[in-house]
Amino acid sequence: MRRERIRRTYSLGPVGTRYPFTPYPFTPHPFTPYPFTPYPFTPYPFTPYPFTPFSAPLMRLLPLLFLATPALAQPPAGRTPHQQLARAVYEELVEINTVDSVGSTTRAAQAVAARFRAAGFPAADVRVLVPPGKPTKGNLVVRYRGRGQGKPILLLAHLDVVAANRADWPRDPFVLHEENGYFYGRGTADDKAMAAMFVANLLRMRREGLVPERDLVLALTADEEGGDANGVEWLLAHHRALIDAEYAINEGGGGTLDGAGPDARPLFHSVQAAEKVPEDYTLAAANPGGHSSVPRPDNAIYQLAEALRRVAAHRFPVTLNPVSRAFFEQTARVEKPEVAAAMRALVADPTDGAAAAVVARDPRYNSMLRTTCVATRLAGGHAYNALPQTATANVNCRIVPTSSAEAVRAELARVIGDTGVKVTFTLPDRERFPESTAAVDPAVLAATTELTQRLFGGVPVVPTMSTGATDGRFLRAAGIPTYGVSGIFSSPGETNAHGRDEKLRVRSFYEGLEFLDQLVRRLAGAPRA
Repeated sequence: MRRERIRRTYSLGPVGTRYPFTPYPFTPHPFTPYPFTPYPFTPYPFTPYPFTPFSAPLMRLLPLLFLATPALAQPPAGRTPHQQLARAVYEELVEINTVDSVGSTTRAAQAVAARFRAAGFPAADVRVLVPPGKPTKGNLVVRYRGRGQGKPILLLAHLDVVAANRADWPRDPFVLHEENGYFYGRGTADDKAMAAMFVANLLRMRREGLVPERDLVLALTADEEGGDANGVEWLLAHHRALIDAEYAINEGGGGTLDGAGPDARPLFHSVQAAEKVPEDYTLAAANPGGHSSVPRPDNAIYQLAEALRRVAAHRFPVTLNPVSRAFFEQTARVEKPEVAAAMRALVADPTDGAAAAVVARDPRYNSMLRTTCVATRLAGGHAYNALPQTATANVNCRIVPTSSAEAVRAELARVIGDTGVKVTFTLPDRERFPESTAAVDPAVLAATTELTQRLFGGVPVVPTMSTGATDGRFLRAAGIPTYGVSGIFSSPGETNAHGRDEKLRVRSFYEGLEFLDQLVRRLAGAPRA
């Protein structure tokens, strides 16, 4: 999951970089709290998002959640052949360096392709696709043939990882280590676990001779974390037919645990159904300048500073979509009375300014309500003893998916109200917006809910809108609905994705493996015998 993203490789000036996004809030689907007995120990990995606004209010449901439902049994001490296969694929992927600048996703794609060919997949259905001039940025596309009843389901995971400095880690980040109930290594949580699960599960289905009702397409891609050859964008532009699907299953969701260590218990299971769209704008003021010993009121830095002050004071209007509306409807059930009342008021009337002010006191809720823009870089002047001739700032915006980049640019210019401050796009290409912000596909939601109730003690399933970004936004913009769901649970911030000692709970890896196997079989019409 991308916490920092450079959308392409460009010559980056003082304001030419994309920046970290905010922790992902979650958007719930209507649910009834399902009572269940205290969950036995489950090290759930990979919700790579630190804290969510849904976490705190749901803490108040814990007494209701820990009542009486069968808990998932502890996995056996010995691993099944399927689990052993998944771990072997996982280890192979983690131990191939796929960092953008020094690694190769092509090597990883070729290694996985060899497994599919050895399992008997036709060569035509196992494609390693490498963009011209980018020999280390290969992508793998595998088609599991079904009966052709309906469009395929796309299973998406990215192969690339964020850089890891060996000197910063107590162990080699490109060796899979299993210690104290955790897997350690770069990419263990983001996103090689999900890639390994998809691979192992498809190989298992092939070994069992299953023929699903519809095709399944696996895409393992490059440069989700950054770089100049994003695999999903490139495949959509040059090989759309290979990955076209009714919908995609991707990262971006997952389960959240309450607590840490062996006593952590499932709190809720999120399904990412929408994302805000990132865009960067450059604010620039220009001036003839002059000698600093003779200052004048028309100073480019002061002019820019006033523009930024106005941007900081501006609040974009509340803009809800089906996903974020459901979030506030359901969060109102467990919030404090004042906040709950404000949430209900906003759902009924998004123009209620008093209610919006109450909800927006929490920055995470505020980011779910509206487009947000924040200054992230500054540059100005050319000499210590000269009046500035130019002053520039980068303003990073996270735009609600029902708006547009141009609409936000025009709003910034209006708010600034100074024709001497130009508002332009920082990068030459534009982000695309989703074709739809519809709720989760009913079949996906029903299957996820039933499996969650059966495997994880009946915790709520919560559709979410991310305030950050994954590769799912490219698919949604191309008309392919994308749902982030994994069955992989973790405590907030636990995985330390992108950081030192990235890790994932061992048990969570195997539970996610089982969850995704059952989910994909059910959706594809290939249930176990």
